[in-house]
Amino acid sequence: MIVLHTERLTLRPLDQRDAAFMLELLNDPEWLRLIGDRQVRTLDDAARYIEDHMLASYRQHGFGFYGIEINASGVLAGLCGLVKRDWLDHIDLGYALLPAWRGKGIAREAAQTMFHYARDTLRLPRLLATTRSYNHGSQKVLEYIGMQYERDIPHPDGSRMLMLYSWQADQAQPQLDHA
Repeated sequence: MIVLHTERLTLRPLDQRDAAFMLELLNDPEWLRLIGDRQVRTLDDAARYIEDHMLASYRQHGFGFYGIEINASGVLAGLCGLVKRDWLDHIDLGYALLPAWRGKGIAREAAQTMFHYARDTLRLPRLLATTRSYNHGSQKVLEYIGMQYERDIPHPDGSRMLMLYSWQADQAQPQLDHA
């Protein structure tokens, strides 16, 4: 199982000990507004969600969503990772942060680290990401790491449109400032 490190962050696999964190994140108003309600209301629900989504993805694909741990404190700030969605043709990069950690460059740092892992280690030929049209912060992160807006697509449940971002192995790489 992979663990990725930056100066400030460690991206590590989640496990059942992270149920309280997952419960908090999945019920954050911004998660609910931007991503959707996963019907996780108790610690048992959160532990089951980790088993059914994170651990199952690690076993099946060798990757998934990882906890973004702040090195200085060991606190989990959010999630970042790769997921194979049935409704997308290629692997999807995603991330989400708890409110206290937004606006500090953590999403950008974690997403950039995961992007490099997907590109350089997994050697994925194409990578996708989706976001809502009004999630300007996420759009900036995706563009910063080298993904480009491709088109709008319907979410498979039919409830909303999503902006599809993509990266292809043969496209030029941005010069990142590593700030």
